[in-house]
Amino acid sequence: MSETKSHTNGDNPEPAPATEDPTTASDPSTTPLSWPEDGELSREWIRHFSSVLSWCSRHLPPSQLPSVLPPVFLQRLILTASNILHREPNLVRVDPLRGDGEGASVVVVGDVHGQLHDVMFLLEDAGFPGEDRFFVFNGDYVDRGAWGLETFVLLLAWKIHLPHRVFLLRGNHESKYCTSIYGFEQEVMAKYGDQGPMVYRKCLRCFEGLPLASIIADRVYTAHGGLFRGVVAAPPKKHKGKKKSRKIVGDVSGGAMKLGSLDELARARRTVLDPPWQGANLIPGDVLWSDPSNKPGLSPNKERGIGLLWGPDMTEEFLYQYQIKLIIRSHEGPDARDKRHELGGMDKGYTIDHVVASGQLITVFSAPDYPQFQATEERYNNQGAYIVLNPPDYSTPVFHSFEAARPRPKVNPYYDFEQVIDSDEELDLKSMDNGSSHDTNASISN
Repeated sequence: MSETKSHTNGDNPEPAPATEDPTTASDPSTTPLSWPEDGELSREWIRHFSSVLSWCSRHLPPSQLPSVLPPVFLQRLILTASNILHREPNLVRVDPLRGDGEGASVVVVGDVHGQLHDVMFLLEDAGFPGEDRFFVFNGDYVDRGAWGLETFVLLLAWKIHLPHRVFLLRGNHESKYCTSIYGFEQEVMAKYGDQGPMVYRKCLRCFEGLPLASIIADRVYTAHGGLFRGVVAAPPKKHKGKKKSRKIVGDVSGGAMKLGSLDELARARRTVLDPPWQGANLIPGDVLWSDPSNKPGLSPNKERGIGLLWGPDMTEEFLYQYQIKLIIRSHEGPDARDKRHELGGMDKGYTIDHVVASGQLITVFSAPDYPQFQATEERYNNQGAYIVLNPPDYSTPVFHSFEAARPRPKVNPYYDFEQVIDSDEELDLKSMDNGSSHDTNASISN
């Protein structure tokens, strides 16, 4: 397994290269962005869009962002991408092999958490999406970082431009519960004022459309959290005069849990604001919130209060059953791994968590120097990483670690990072239930 490290400011103190030098870029605030006249987002348009977002992050107060990204423009971009995403299945099949036997490379990206400038560097360092380069993003585009909205809409623009080359999966932070606590909702309101509720609703609707997982070249499974439990049929209750029925429920019994199948994943209902932690639709929550463990078997993820812990034997069972070689998941940054000493640290932006007979389980985290706002004086100073999978077999991951783009523009946080609970600790499940209990169509249709 090879490793490649790209440094933006490790041995070299100079700031990371940007698509366009933000100090010399022309002032775009006098010309609000608009949809291209021909209706098509081109690579050149997206590169310009990226440079405009960078300029705004350095030169405009957040409340002035609508002067450059008008609400009407933003709504069209989000809705266009949302329509594409909602048509995709829960499990997207990424086929980078061409008819001539040649194949494109695939870049797999982990959590980015609103760190716009690091995402911009990553795209340039890896090479922009195109005919010879696919991208699969494993979710968590928003929250904690100060530019979640800009990061998300930049990636949506790439999705619109290359819908069959760029794949955006859902992370656990693409939910109503997380975004109400970890900053994204407040960020949107601060930037769009009276139009903020509309923009936020459009984003939530788009989050619901994000697929849950991918299979790359029939060799690699990717998802934000990872594996998931199967469903079991509850014993039917006998009622006089009523027809017998079999109710399918999520298996919440730790002793009886079994590994879920890809068919079950394909049938799960993903269009929920907050994936439920109890009831019949547990697969989305498992896929987004679960973590690997060194302990064999499946068990409830008590630390998070939702999802599972799965051991190396479950990794082997899944890989062997579907004849794949790699599981690539994300979800855990340096703060999470700092509490889980039985697994590797996230200082390089990736870890190899399970090595079994059929392959490997890898965690990749793409937000360097995370979190952007940290309560302790001593920072983690982690690198971020992305993974490149190359033809013909796509089974040998090439790791690229990188430092944070510096200097970051000065900005205030959008959440109380000193008081808010850690996402790795037990969730306020009652709040999640309240958020999930509302009818989705009624809550975000406008």
